[in-house]
Amino acid sequence: MNQLKRYAGIIWILLGPLAAVYLVRTAMAEVAKKPVMDTYIQWGVFIVVFIPIALGMLLFGYFAWKGEYDHLPESSAEIEED
Repeated sequence: MNQLKRYAGIIWILLGPLAAVYLVRTAMAEVAKKPVMDTYIQWGVFIVVFIPIALGMLLFGYFAWKGEYDHLPESSAEIEED
């Protein structure tokens, strides 16, 4: 299972930047189709909100790949001991 988590981490590492690039390309295409202020604001908000999410996906994948999630606590008592 730990090996699966590490492979999934690589997928998350690739998925974060890929999704961000896709979002920016889509935004540029939509703004080019209809270059009015409403479109600029809408896609600007989408990008500003999604970029931290994409960075979080990248970090999550990095930590999974490094093995930070190999041992997760089984119960709340184990969390309190740490």
